Amino acid sequence: MTLHPAIAHVTDRIRARSERSRGDYLDRVAKAAAAGPARAHLGCGNQAHAYAAMDRDKPSLAEGRAPNLGLVTAYNDMLSAHQPYEGYPALIRAAARRAGATAQVAGGVPAMCDGVTQGEPGMELSLFSRDVIALAAGVALSHNCYDAALFLGVCDKIVPGLIIAAATFGHIPAVFVPAGPMTSGLPNEEKARVRNAHAEGKATRAELMAAEMASYHGPGTCTFYGTANTNQMLMEVMGLHLPGASFINPGTPLREALTEAAVTRATQITALGNDFRPVGEILDERAYVNGIVGLMATGGSTNLVLHLPAMARASGVLLDLEDFDDLSQAVPLMAKVYPNGMADVNAFHAAGGLPFLIGQLLDAGLLHPDAKTITGEGLAPYRQEPRLTEGRLSWTDGPAETLNDRILRPAATPFQPTGGLRQLHGNLGRGVIKVSAVAPERHVIQAPVRIFHSQDAVRAAFKAGAFTADTVVVVRFQGPRANGMPELHSLTPTLSVLLDRGLQVALVTDGRMSGASGKVPAAIHVSPEAACGGPLARLRDGDIVRLDAPAGTLTCLAADFDSRAPVIADLSDNAHGIGRELFEAFRRTVGPAETGAAVVV
Repeated sequence: MTLHPAIAHVTDRIRARSERSRGDYLDRVAKAAAAGPARAHLGCGNQAHAYAAMDRDKPSLAEGRAPNLGLVTAYNDMLSAHQPYEGYPALIRAAARRAGATAQVAGGVPAMCDGVTQGEPGMELSLFSRDVIALAAGVALSHNCYDAALFLGVCDKIVPGLIIAAATFGHIPAVFVPAGPMTSGLPNEEKARVRNAHAEGKATRAELMAAEMASYHGPGTCTFYGTANTNQMLMEVMGLHLPGASFINPGTPLREALTEAAVTRATQITALGNDFRPVGEILDERAYVNGIVGLMATGGSTNLVLHLPAMARASGVLLDLEDFDDLSQAVPLMAKVYPNGMADVNAFHAAGGLPFLIGQLLDAGLLHPDAKTITGEGLAPYRQEPRLTEGRLSWTDGPAETLNDRILRPAATPFQPTGGLRQLHGNLGRGVIKVSAVAPERHVIQAPVRIFHSQDAVRAAFKAGAFTADTVVVVRFQGPRANGMPELHSLTPTLSVLLDRGLQVALVTDGRMSGASGKVPAAIHVSPEAACGGPLARLRDGDIVRLDAPAGTLTCLAADFDSRAPVIADLSDNAHGIGRELFEAFRRTVGPAETGAAVVV
C-alpha cells in the first residue's frame, strides 16, 4: 500500500526540521557503538564490583562473551500496573540463562501514581517525575556494563522518562517489557455516574469509595484508556514491544511467556550477535509519526502531546504541534474506549485490539511499514497476535475483521474521519483540544470567562452555586513554571455536572487534563503560560472567549486585550510541602509545554 500523502508530508517535514539535530545524534550513537561491548573496556576491579553478587552467573560475566542485559525497573506496590514487576527479575534472569546470557537489575526508577495524587499537592511533582525517571535510568545505565537494556515500566510519566533514557543510551538495544491491564471491574460508566452523583451531593463518600474500589481492584494497569494504556499502544506501534504484548493480563501463562520471549529477543539484537539493533536507530522520525498515528486512531491521552516531543528530542527528532494537528486530520478514529466510549481496554483487546488496528492502518497507508523495530521485520509482525499452545509461544495472523464494531472499526468505516485532536491558536496562545469524546454541539463555545488560580477555587465556586449560565472556566498559573503543570482531572465531575444541567461550559488552562479527560471541551497546555506573562494572564472576569475546535482557534474578543498588562500571581504556596521544595530548580528551568515541558532535553 502506498504511504498516505499526509503521512509522507509530515514525515518529510519532521525529517527536514530535524536534519542537524538527528545527524548529530546518530553520530554520537555510531561513535559509542563503534567502541564495542562496554564490558570489554572495564578494568578487572571495575568488573569485579559489578559481578560480586551475581553468584552462579559470575563465570559467564567475567568471560564477557555472552550478552549481559541490564534491567531498569519501575516496580513498586503503589502502582497496580507496576506491582506485577516484583517477580520479573528472577524470571528474566532464568530466561537469560536459558538463552545463554546473563541479566542484572541495573537500577530502579521512581514511579508515582497520578490516581493517588489527583487534586493533591503531590500532583505538582507528577510531570517532573518524567525527567527524574530519565535521570535515574541514566544513572542505572552509566555503569556501562550492559549489552542491551530491558525497561520495565507502564504508567503515565514512566514510559516517556524511560524512552528519554533509552534514547540517550541509543547505542545499545532496548526492549520494553509490559505488565498488562488488570481484569475488568466495575464498568467505567458506572464509576463516572457515582463520581458525578457525589459531586452533586447525591452519593455518600462510602458509596463513592465502594465504586472506586470495585473499579481499581487488582494488579495491572487501570482499564480505562488513559495515559498508561496509551503508552502501551505507543510502545507496540513504535516497535519496542513484542507484537501483541501490550494488553495481556498479568499473572497469566501467556504474559509470562511473552516476558521470557522479550528476554530472548534482547539477547539476539546486541552487538555480540549478527542482528545488532541499537534503539537510537529505531527511534527515528518514522517511529514517532507511527506513534502519533496510533494516538489519533485510538483517541489516546492528551498527555502524549507533551511527552512525544520530549521523547523525540532525546533522539534528535523535533516535533511540533502542527505535526499532531495535520496527522489528526488524516487519521480516522477507529476505537471507542473509555473515556471516548463505554468499553475498557480488555474489551478493546477482545474486539481485535492492536493487531487488527495496526493491520488496518498499514493497509490504508497510514503507518510507515518499513520503520525499524525490535523484530527486525518492520511493522508487518505487529499484525499478528501471540498464542500459547501446549506451552509453546507462537504468533498467528490477527483478526481480519473487527469482532465488535461498537468498540473497534476498520479504517474505511471509522467512528469519525479524523483523530479528534486539534491544535488551537489565537491571541490566547497555542494549545490543544481533544474532541473525540466531546459531543459535536460542544465543539464551539463563546461565553464569558470566570477566572481561577486553582482547581480548589473552581470546586468551591461550584458548591456555592456560582455557575448558573454558560461559562468558559479559566484555570491559569497551572503551567510547568508555575507549579509543575498538574493534571486538573478532579475538575471533570464538577464540569460534567454543569454540562448535564444544560449549560455550555468549557475549560481553558495552561495546565493539563488527565489522560482520562472526556466529554468536557478543554483547551489545555496553553502556551506561553501565565507565569511567563502569557496571554492567559491578561484575561479578566467577564471577557468573552471563543473556543472553536473545528477552526482551531482560541480567542479573547475584548477590544483592549492586547494592550493589557499581565497579572502576576503569588505562587509562594507552590514552593513548599510534599517535596515541592526539592523541585525549585526544575520550575526555574523547565521548557514550554509546546516543546514538551522538559527539563533534561
